[in-house]
Amino acid sequence: MAAIHSDQKTRRTVIPDRWDLTDLVKDPLRQFDTHLSAIEAQVTQIESTRATLSPALSGKDFASILHLSESVTQSASRLGAYAYLWFTENTGDSKARSFKTSVEERLTVLQNRLLFFELWWQGIDEKNAARLLGGSGDLRYHLETIRRYEPHTLTEPEEKIISVKNVTGRSAVNTLYDVVTNGLTFTMRVGGKKKVLNREGLMMHVRSPKASVRQAAYQELYRVFSAQRDVLGEMYKTLVIDWKSENLGLRHFTSPIAARNLGNDVPDAAVDVLLSVCAENADQFQQYFKLKARICGIRSMSRYHLYAPHRTDVKKYQYPDAVRMVLEAYRGFSPRLADLAQQVFSDHHIDAPTRPGKLGGAFCYSVVPGLTPYVLLNYTGDARDIATMAHELGHAVHGMLAAHHSVFTFHSTLPLAETASVFGERILSDALMQQESNKKIRQGLLLSQLDDIYATVLRQAYFVRFERIAHQMIAEGATGDQLAQTYLSELRQQFGKTVRVPEEFQWEWLTIPHIYASPFYCYAYSFGNLLVLALYRTYQQEGPTFVPKYLDLLATGGSMSPERILAAVNVDITSKSFWQSGFTTIKDMIGQLEATL
Repeated sequence: MAAIHSDQKTRRTVIPDRWDLTDLVKDPLRQFDTHLSAIEAQVTQIESTRATLSPALSGKDFASILHLSESVTQSASRLGAYAYLWFTENTGDSKARSFKTSVEERLTVLQNRLLFFELWWQGIDEKNAARLLGGSGDLRYHLETIRRYEPHTLTEPEEKIISVKNVTGRSAVNTLYDVVTNGLTFTMRVGGKKKVLNREGLMMHVRSPKASVRQAAYQELYRVFSAQRDVLGEMYKTLVIDWKSENLGLRHFTSPIAARNLGNDVPDAAVDVLLSVCAENADQFQQYFKLKARICGIRSMSRYHLYAPHRTDVKKYQYPDAVRMVLEAYRGFSPRLADLAQQVFSDHHIDAPTRPGKLGGAFCYSVVPGLTPYVLLNYTGDARDIATMAHELGHAVHGMLAAHHSVFTFHSTLPLAETASVFGERILSDALMQQESNKKIRQGLLLSQLDDIYATVLRQAYFVRFERIAHQMIAEGATGDQLAQTYLSELRQQFGKTVRVPEEFQWEWLTIPHIYASPFYCYAYSFGNLLVLALYRTYQQEGPTFVPKYLDLLATGGSMSPERILAAVNVDITSKSFWQSGFTTIKDMIGQLEATL
């Protein structure tokens, strides 16, 4: 495993892993036209079947077209992934940006040439559709999904125009957002010295043990972002208007969020009840932050101090130690999961160090079945970075367990996409808790877990609450400043009287990439985290007998609807009591924390 070594005598810093993109595409820059020509040849083969398409098409001919479509998608996915991953290494690299744009443009043209097949499949009668679905095997859910979009699908020329427009529209604006925000620099005094930091470096300090440093880091973040509010605000309004024009104006969805819900194959009612239960339980986290203030010696709890560390949580961790801790935790739950996670490192598919221009945050990119997923981190040595590693490796093992499915069905739908990642964090947290007998350290671990649960349940739900309001306000002509005031109002409602929210936090929404790139995406985090709290409680009750059931759930990938997958583990996503059960677990954890006082 690359870079997993350390010298205990000198305690030298070990450079974290950098990924190797050569597994994706052979010589993509010099052979770009060759790769595209190979994809185009298969597209042409599919186009040649257009005249033969009819409701009476034989199952054999149908399967042949689907096989070609899978091959096109495999090749296009590899080339597209290379372009995106290269871009994330340094968003300021003009060559990477240019290549990414060229790939998106050329692949869009090829994908447009295949629209006719999906439109034909949407339009055939139910009897013949059932006949062809009967022999579709693993592709059944994928094909059902295409037909589910039929009420919202336009004509072929219109769909082609939207695809082309999105390359220079939504996609271009999102790329510009990444370029602008990842190019920002921040200045603050650290240890008596003035330093210029990127965002990842700055955000390390919001977890500083010093209150003044935490406050200074947040103030600098919002000073820089608010200076860009006109540009970033116009980007957001443009994206929201585009979403409305397409999804409400052209596709006739009943609401902006309904388009996301259909893509996730989650009933509107399930999302409504999830978000309402989250808001109803905001007081649990208000109680938690009141407790945290007592434990951390914070006289007046404000938003500056939300992630104040416990006194046991200031240690820096060498990268190899973090890798070891995560893999050992995974192995304690399932050797199979640990072996898969190890493969990400041994295949050199992880890019861990932070550096100027690199895309902020973290992600996992499962490209095609059978190819080890790629993981991007920004590792700085904080305890939080270890949890992030466990999270992203959870995504990776999810994709790897589902590798026996088609390229169309190995990705889980968005709400279930967070299951393995959040479960991975729980595995790590539980392993650390079991190893620790010191009461104060266990107190620190509980604080860390509850901080994470807040950030991935309630915080994400309130992002979506804001988006719902913002989309309506922008449709009515709201300004960026009005959006900021609404965001601040939602924050203050979320925290009640327990946590003071300073004025500068009105600009936080400008810093959230998901609300730009993927409207209403964030409820998937609330969904996934509350689901995992319920699943993990089942694991604690059942022990090792739960493990194979859990691995089977992950291995399902995206080959069935979320409702059907979760029904197998007795979960009803439209039930208020189910979502409330997740908050019951949170309440128990807060009780455990209170008992440590």
